[in-house]
Amino acid sequence: MKVTILGNNSALPAFGRHPTAQAVSVYGEVLLIDCGEGTQIQMQRFGLRWRSVHHIFISHLHGDHYFGLPGLINSMSLLGRTAPLHLYAPAELKPIIDAILQVADTVLSYPFYFHALQEGVNLLVDDPSFCVTSFPVEHRIQCHGFLVERKTRGRKIVPERCSEYQIPSAYYESLKQGRDYERKDGTVVKNEWVTEDGPAVKRYAYCADTVFTESFLPVIQGADTIYHECTYLEKDAAKATARFHSTATQAATIAKKANAKQLLLGHFSSKYKELEAFREEASAIFPNVFVSIEGTAYEI
Repeated sequence: MKVTILGNNSALPAFGRHPTAQAVSVYGEVLLIDCGEGTQIQMQRFGLRWRSVHHIFISHLHGDHYFGLPGLINSMSLLGRTAPLHLYAPAELKPIIDAILQVADTVLSYPFYFHALQEGVNLLVDDPSFCVTSFPVEHRIQCHGFLVERKTRGRKIVPERCSEYQIPSAYYESLKQGRDYERKDGTVVKNEWVTEDGPAVKRYAYCADTVFTESFLPVIQGADTIYHECTYLEKDAAKATARFHSTATQAATIAKKANAKQLLLGHFSSKYKELEAFREEASAIFPNVFVSIEGTAYEI
């Protein structure tokens, strides 16, 4: 499980940085979180295929988080997509998308499903491989964070050991569930002899645009990786509060209180050309911190 940063700047593109977008890869599935201007170009640039995207999540309706969406939706159709696409976003986005398609007389080549985000904490997707939960953050308008959880696939089969103990492949699924194998002669083959620990459950919390708040800590508690906005440095904390954004110090404080393992910083204001000061401020509170870099894929 990894997250690739497609855009890490705030409202205005600047210094080679783009508006917010990122792709979370889980067992080959790509979940697109936010879709700022230029997202599909960034996807092409960094080798992310739209065919792997079946779910798109939009945190809120400030343009730097969704202005790239209409173009992406249309391009998928022009390229002959047939697989369904699910969009999870504030309800007000639906008539905007409908109007854009209508005035262009566009009929999508694939089934398109819109899911309006609701207040509170809500399970949005429950797939055999992963689940996605939305949670409210505190911004100037309705805004949601997203918790992506990669599920375990059970024990990992060691084929050569299974062959040694003459275990048929039809029984592998039971081995993944932790069961022992009983041979016809009554001999029991212990599960741990022929399997290894499978991939652990992983949790990634995307905290979206938010003023400093501990309100969503219970949802993201113990996350392996947290992405938290830090639009401003601490010297501009008053501006951050007034505009419902956070500082690097505040982002690090949330990561520490959440007992996270890793923190990614992003959504940088265009007033800052150099970003090292963000890492310095945050690492004083939470050491395992990265200033996100566009095109970089971070392991969760």
